[in-house]
Amino acid sequence: MSLHPTIAAVTDRIRARSEGPRRTYMETMARAAAEGPRRAHLTCGNQAHAYAAMDQDKDALATGPSPNLGIITAYNDMLSAHQPFEHFPDLIRAAARGAGGTAQVAGGVPAMCDGVTQGQTGMELSLFSRDVIALAAAVGLSHNTYDAAAYLGVCDKIVPGLVIAAATFGYIPGVFMPAGPMTSGLPNDEKARVRQQFANGEVGRDALMAAEMASYHGPGTCTFYGTANSNQMLMEFMGLHMPGASFVNPGTPLRDALTTAATERALAITALGNAYTPVCDILDEKAFVNGIVGLMATGGSTNLVIHLPAMARAAGIILDLQDFSDLSNVTPLLAKVYPNGLADVNHFHAAGGLGFMIGELLHAGLLHPDTKTIAGDGLELYTQEPKLTDGRVIYGPGAGASLNEKILRPASNPFHAHGGLTQLAGNLGRGVIKTSAVAEERHIIEAPARIFHTQEAVKEAFKAGEFTQDAVIVVRFQGPKSNGMPELHNLTPTLAVLQDRGLKVALVTDGRMSGASGKVPSAIHLSPEAADDGPIARLRDGDIIRLDATKGTIEVKGVDLSTRTAATADLSGNGSGVGRELFAAFRANVGLAADGAGVVV
Repeated sequence: MSLHPTIAAVTDRIRARSEGPRRTYMETMARAAAEGPRRAHLTCGNQAHAYAAMDQDKDALATGPSPNLGIITAYNDMLSAHQPFEHFPDLIRAAARGAGGTAQVAGGVPAMCDGVTQGQTGMELSLFSRDVIALAAAVGLSHNTYDAAAYLGVCDKIVPGLVIAAATFGYIPGVFMPAGPMTSGLPNDEKARVRQQFANGEVGRDALMAAEMASYHGPGTCTFYGTANSNQMLMEFMGLHMPGASFVNPGTPLRDALTTAATERALAITALGNAYTPVCDILDEKAFVNGIVGLMATGGSTNLVIHLPAMARAAGIILDLQDFSDLSNVTPLLAKVYPNGLADVNHFHAAGGLGFMIGELLHAGLLHPDTKTIAGDGLELYTQEPKLTDGRVIYGPGAGASLNEKILRPASNPFHAHGGLTQLAGNLGRGVIKTSAVAEERHIIEAPARIFHTQEAVKEAFKAGEFTQDAVIVVRFQGPKSNGMPELHNLTPTLAVLQDRGLKVALVTDGRMSGASGKVPSAIHLSPEAADDGPIARLRDGDIIRLDATKGTIEVKGVDLSTRTAATADLSGNGSGVGRELFAAFRANVGLAADGAGVVV
């Protein structure tokens, strides 16, 4: 199948837009690669320090020509998705020895859980943790003793931060190793129902707690299709995972075998061998287009609309919101996974998973087939399925058809003709809306504005019974300059209740809503933000706002905003407590959300 003309056109314009920075980036990578293996430039004293504690690997490190793998780990056992990483270094070291190489933990990076910090002060550090992760990974790899890197991370900001680091150290290979999703627990629709009952005051906190604990119940990634699982999809579509690695449960023989296989592959593609595949060669404009197509075909997290531009900039590639919108328009929605459906990622994987989906998109001409990946040349490799044979991974044909078309469909019979993410532009700035879970009759909302400066104020107004008519609820001063752009996911039950009462409601914000934005139309990431003199700061209660996801517009009607004085908010309280003091420089220097809200890139 020939490449779809829109896929080709968007790729060409990204390439043209990025020509200068990409050329500079690749020249930098070429100079670094030309220096040869990193350890060749260390003195004997440098190396002695690096190998002092390596016991049985010491001789191989000091005298052998074998490759050394640096492990960057985001392990902690507070975050369920990362708890399995505790034992990965031992497994990786053993696999490296078996392949004639060595492995060392190069460094650890922080990994916060947005589920724990949701609605809490700590969420204001969440977006910036991406940049901290990139910086911390750079510190670990700066010792220059590694011929390749293994990146252990899964969740929301962790994978994007690690990709930024991998691109910065793009002259060495980098392999991402996932931990996999937890097994299925309480169905997601039941969890959502109890949350909504609690918001209505119909059940107590004991019922809410029981439902939450039954849903989030063991090691592994949360099973709904939010940012963490969107990250895993992305790494597979972009060729940084081993094929079929994303959604294999932790603690299983296949999971361990995939980690072993990834280690062996990382050592095989260093500059010391004949299959040298540095990250810079993988992360080109085609890989990022493939990643965006994957995001649209799966109905993935809106957070990636912020992270992908930041990740791309680290590789010298400039993405624009229009790229996302245009690719969404031609990418069919092939999956229905909660919050876009009732199934979880385990059900999706069992139905055929990413391998089936990649095959469908390739054959429809919607993916670049000729990308470089850690597994070899060509994305067709990622249609194969890993099987366990005598303790080792053997690849064979993947699912030839969906095993459950309520969850996963072929490109010839999609759930929707487009991916459900649209750029919104108008006199209120630029933002995005995810419509894959929003009923079509709610794709256009026109109603009076209700203005708030915190999500807590919205919930207080709800409890006071103030929402009795259609409304566009504006929550401003939630962008990265204001308070680090926390997710406003806690508003989802409240907005859903209003909608279920028959009101036409929408959310407009310069903040985030994450992969769980759900069934209420939400114009998010509005740029410029209120704290950056964005038009949203000039809105007033009663202004008529029209959100039109069919035309891609967001505007206030009958008002010349330039004649108004911008509202201000007291943001002094955002600068202290729970570590916020340390992030003042981040808030002061962060870029536009539309450009990736980057600090270090």
